[in-house]
Amino acid sequence: MPEDDVERLHGSAVVVNNNQTVVHTGKAEYHDLIQSLNDDGYGVCVDLCGVDYLGNDTRSLPVTVTAERFELVVNLLDVQASRRLRVRVQLSEAAPMVATITDIHPGAEAMEREANDMFGLEFEGHPDPTPILLPDDWQGHPLRKDYSMGRIPVQFKAVDGR
Repeated sequence: MPEDDVERLHGSAVVVNNNQTVVHTGKAEYHDLIQSLNDDGYGVCVDLCGVDYLGNDTRSLPVTVTAERFELVVNLLDVQASRRLRVRVQLSEAAPMVATITDIHPGAEAMEREANDMFGLEFEGHPDPTPILLPDDWQGHPLRKDYSMGRIPVQFKAVDGR
């Protein structure tokens, strides 16, 4: 995407994709951006999730944004002005960590824990980083594309005549 087509919001790249405003920010600026957007009226964190792009390089990003394996996607809502906004943050495979936003949006607490369970995304400063969906002794992150499902042998009864 050419830099000429990119606007700026609080210093972060903004594009409109399918009538949805999308803000691309770095992980160092992420917390401050969420705070600024909250101050601007985006007071509801509707959704927060992880995406694993392993083996998929087809996503559209501004030229100033470097694609990483993982992406954190946060959807915010301004109820008073009936506006929605999506924030996307690229996170590296080597260090999939970003600041928590639970101090701004307390409702993001469970969503951040789920992203940690499923993708291994870590949220620095999270008040309760314990697993929310998986048992405490679970190994791995099931929604990562390289997660091995393993094989459990299933024994079937033979069908007569076959």
